Amino acid sequence: MSTRHIKQGKYAKIRKFETPDELPDEYASLLKKMLFVQADTEFASVQQHLEWQENAPTPEDKWVLARIVADEVRHGLTMTRLLKQFGEEGEQMVEKLLARKIGEHTLESFNIEFENWESVCAFTCFVDRVGLYQLEAFQECSYAPLAREMPLMLNEEKLHIGFGYNGLKKIITDDNYPGNKETAQAAVDFWVPRALDMFGHKESKNSKLAVELGIKRWENEEMRQRYYQEIVELCNSLGLVAPPMDKDRHIL
Repeated sequence: MSTRHIKQGKYAKIRKFETPDELPDEYASLLKKMLFVQADTEFASVQQHLEWQENAPTPEDKWVLARIVADEVRHGLTMTRLLKQFGEEGEQMVEKLLARKIGEHTLESFNIEFENWESVCAFTCFVDRVGLYQLEAFQECSYAPLAREMPLMLNEEKLHIGFGYNGLKKIITDDNYPGNKETAQAAVDFWVPRALDMFGHKESKNSKLAVELGIKRWENEEMRQRYYQEIVELCNSLGLVAPPMDKDRHIL
């Protein structure tokens, strides 16, 4: 076992878990589900972005988008390596992940194809920002192999959301870019509700259990509220308006 100690949750008085064999059953079951969903979002994002690597407006956009796709693949592979540590069951989960296509992924946001460049930018600005929150919640995870992966993943995620924000800004201010302020606002109106849904149900038992077990630092609703306050200010800085928190939501 590691000499680092768990800082919160049910197992706060013991050292961090280092291998699947050390995990209590309820812990292992929930962790596998979370690793599966995280990997699913990474590989799904790759599928969504592939077309736009060819159709991005500028060579620089193509280059950055290629970096983003490479990061998402690496993040997905990281999660699959962690799943494979769980033996045959983990291997089967990875096979299921790799066979999925758009329309088959767990979260709605990752089953939607991008219709235009505004959608690409809004997705990376707002949906990848949810990913940043989720990864930050794993930073002090009581499963040490997952916690150790977070610093690099977080740095890479910040590139993604910066690309999205700057892309929306160019759409609004640069006449040489496709779209305009109105189409950027439409993309915001579409993607922000999908992003808010990604935090999960407000009263999720799994969310509460994840905090109790020390897998994550915050429950769904706490993260969603902080996220919404951030994106309200972000939209204001672009001259756009964040839709009301309960508008067009599918998961409450």
